[in-house]
Amino acid sequence: MYPKLYTIGPLDLLLQNQTSNSSVKKNNNCEALKCNLWKEESECLKWLDSKQPNSVLYVNFGSVIVMRPEQLIELAWGLANSKQNFMWVIRGDLVINRGNINTILPKEITEEIKERSLILGWCPQEEVLKHPAVGGFLSHCGWNSTIESISNGVPMICCPFFNDQMLHRRFVSREWGCGLAMESEDVKRDEVERLVRELMEGEEGVKVRGQARKWKKMAQEATRAGGSSILNLDKLVNEVLLSES
Repeated sequence: MYPKLYTIGPLDLLLQNQTSNSSVKKNNNCEALKCNLWKEESECLKWLDSKQPNSVLYVNFGSVIVMRPEQLIELAWGLANSKQNFMWVIRGDLVINRGNINTILPKEITEEIKERSLILGWCPQEEVLKHPAVGGFLSHCGWNSTIESISNGVPMICCPFFNDQMLHRRFVSREWGCGLAMESEDVKRDEVERLVRELMEGEEGVKVRGQARKWKKMAQEATRAGGSSILNLDKLVNEVLLSES
């Protein structure tokens, strides 16, 4: 059905590398690629500025995932018990029938983590992943988040929930080696604690961090002048778009 395929990603890096082109600068549609329906709390970047390089775990399950209260509590205790710094995005609708971010977590957990955590409703994810303080990304492995993490060389902890996220976990952890995988069918605090510690300060974390840097370099090379994505984009324009016009 589709005899011609044009691999042109990662799109975020492609857009960044093309901003020197005046036609792209004048195209307001480029900014539309960054739009979302959630209000970003950019103050989190100042909090990250106060942290050491690679010392913060970024936690975000995207804009669609809905968790059960017990899953959130298990995740929270795992993060707390890891004793690591973390920034956690908890949308207002992340947990079933629990709309207030201030009442989602029990008081004993908030007391435990208040000195080394930041919890917010949404954030500018690409800017967060680019920040030098961020040393890991605990994610549901949605494709956008996976690509953004790879593009910025941030190793992942994969916690998929459904559909293609399971396949992404396999590739990130087994095929590409730039992340660690949660293997339990449900969120368990002991597994969360173990993986967070391993990623942020363990020997396995050193390995996946190196692989993450490798994939970042390849993504950058693909989207620079003469790279495979740039060449394929030219082919797409010439062989498809211009030929149809």
